[in-house]
Amino acid sequence: MTTNAVAEVSPKDKLKNGQKALRKLLKPVRAQLYCAQFIAFCSALLSVAPYIALVALEDAFAQGNVGLIKETVKWLIVAFLSQLSLYFVALLISHLADAKLVSLNRQRIIRAIGRAPLAWCGQTNSGKVRKAIEDDTITLHSLTAHAPVDTVTAIATPLALLLYVFSIDWRLGILAVATVPVYLAIQAYSMKGMGDKTAEMDTYLGDVSATAVEFAEGIAVVKAFGTVGKAHRRYQEAADRFSAFYYAWVRPLLKVSAVSDSVIAIPLLLLINVGGGSILLAAGEVTVAEVLISSLVAFVIPGTIQTMGMMMWSYQLAGNAALRLDAVMSLQAVSEGNRSVEKRNPTVEFEHVSFAYSGVPVIKNFSATLAPGTITALVGPSGAGKSTVATMLARFQDPDAGRIMIDGINLRELSFSSLYSTVSFVLQDPHILRMSIRDNIALYRTDATDEEIWEAARVAHIAADIRALPQGMDTIVGEDTSLSGGQQQRISIARAVLSQAPILILDEATAATDPDCEAEIQSALSTLVIGKTVLVIAHKPESIRGVDQIIHLTPVTEIPQEATNV
Repeated sequence: MTTNAVAEVSPKDKLKNGQKALRKLLKPVRAQLYCAQFIAFCSALLSVAPYIALVALEDAFAQGNVGLIKETVKWLIVAFLSQLSLYFVALLISHLADAKLVSLNRQRIIRAIGRAPLAWCGQTNSGKVRKAIEDDTITLHSLTAHAPVDTVTAIATPLALLLYVFSIDWRLGILAVATVPVYLAIQAYSMKGMGDKTAEMDTYLGDVSATAVEFAEGIAVVKAFGTVGKAHRRYQEAADRFSAFYYAWVRPLLKVSAVSDSVIAIPLLLLINVGGGSILLAAGEVTVAEVLISSLVAFVIPGTIQTMGMMMWSYQLAGNAALRLDAVMSLQAVSEGNRSVEKRNPTVEFEHVSFAYSGVPVIKNFSATLAPGTITALVGPSGAGKSTVATMLARFQDPDAGRIMIDGINLRELSFSSLYSTVSFVLQDPHILRMSIRDNIALYRTDATDEEIWEAARVAHIAADIRALPQGMDTIVGEDTSLSGGQQQRISIARAVLSQAPILILDEATAATDPDCEAEIQSALSTLVIGKTVLVIAHKPESIRGVDQIIHLTPVTEIPQEATNV
């Protein structure tokens, strides 16, 4: 048996792919971001105004020119307000672009999930989906709403200030940036492999997020079965892995960070700029105001460099988020045909069907016929492919070879509306929504009457439990009450009973019920099957009663199965 090896993506390639995915995601708002950056650049240029005004005011005070002082202050106020206004407009545009992007991304995610194969929805845990819809779109918020403006400001502001200082005196300019090369060299050393580590850290954080959501969503069930410790341990292990990785990564950098911070400490900057400036001042080369300006500029530059470092970090995190978002948005949609099932009691046929998960065969050359109005049971050990056969009938996934037909029509040729009005199913894990029990049961038949809903509940042996609730059918699941796994499964069965689909799939339908309830449901199936074709999956052959044929599956089936007529 051969398997398809899945090549691991290196952190370096992940970083590169992340930036590519990021550019793709930002394309719809790129023009708005460029506009915001241009306005932010203009705002940054105006940041020089206070320093120019300081020199002008020194000259005006020296001359005793009151009119020049008033004029300088007036233009200083105008320049300051203009700078703030431009910065505000730049942020406004970038935030509007972010709101647009968030809306577009979430719409694309929802559309992609809606078109995705049902198997993907079952295999992908809710933590990863939530991370894509919520966490990753929020991660992009910082990049879209703030990073474009802050990055331009962090670059343009110190450059404009340095150009002004160098225009005053080149020696003051050198003093202002004297420690910057040393600081940059230390930072460059500390950031070696930063992209790889960031990608690795993001993977650990993703595991923590996913296990946290799984634990929180399943807390009622794990408490009921006394497995809180086991469920919490999965989250704790994920958190411990992240903590161990982060500690091992950051600890060696703490000393480096302390050295780099000391290089740009204010006392050292004062010593260099005021000390060096005083020598030039004593020689009559510069004025007091000019020394003060160069010193203030020296204080500004380290902060802007640190801001740029944070922006680079944001870009790396956003690249990883963009990869996950792009993976969801790029999900291949399931093809849909345009044909319809005409017969009310169609025949189901599996013809030489084969299927593999990631290159590992699960079903090989499987053939079977489900006659109208009969119950067919699939039995076999775990891994034999029972659920795979059932879910292929509902088009959770399509076979790699062979075909599945209803009424002689390949499932791929059927429209979704026709397929799912013909096939209903009850899965191993019941999906109960946060709505009333009535709406949950009538999910596929919103026009059903109360009598029909109660009858479906009776057949599924959940009617008595519903009557015992304070609000009865109007009880909101998850708010007014919490249901046990067995109760949720029986509501899911009632939902399928109410459906008028002629084909019914019961995938381990009685797995979460007690033996007495299981026997009652099996007994009810003999009535339910009238006019319907039922496919039942169970691990225990002895629990199958009232069926017309039993198909035994073994792992990696290689020959057509022979049905045993009962």
